[in-house]
Amino acid sequence: MNIPAELKYTKDHEWVKLEGDIATVGVTDFAQSELGDIVYVEVETLDETLDADEVFGTVEAVKTVSDLFLPIAGEIIEFNEALEDAPETVNSDPYGAGWMIKVKCADVADVDGLLSADDYKELIGA
Repeated sequence: MNIPAELKYTKDHEWVKLEGDIATVGVTDFAQSELGDIVYVEVETLDETLDADEVFGTVEAVKTVSDLFLPIAGEIIEFNEALEDAPETVNSDPYGAGWMIKVKCADVADVDGLLSADDYKELIGA
């Protein structure tokens, strides 16, 4: 199970990479393996400002549809449009090319409240 130490995590199995006041968000390796083959990623909240824990989109796998929860409050400024044609990238490269959105953080200190890699490993029993 791949859980990069430099990222932050949520109990809903999203990861966050902070660069300045821009957070890149995706789903974890654990989440994509639990979902199975991802066939569609939908984000209809581009250019919207959402609170933490609000639904920003959905991921559709062969057997299920799951909501995606925003880890930190902010404005969704970018969607990874490559996922429209190749949603399976989330399965093959969840921490790289399979990223989902970029968020302009309302308060970068919110990231400090997320789980560390060690906390996330404990959560999933890794």
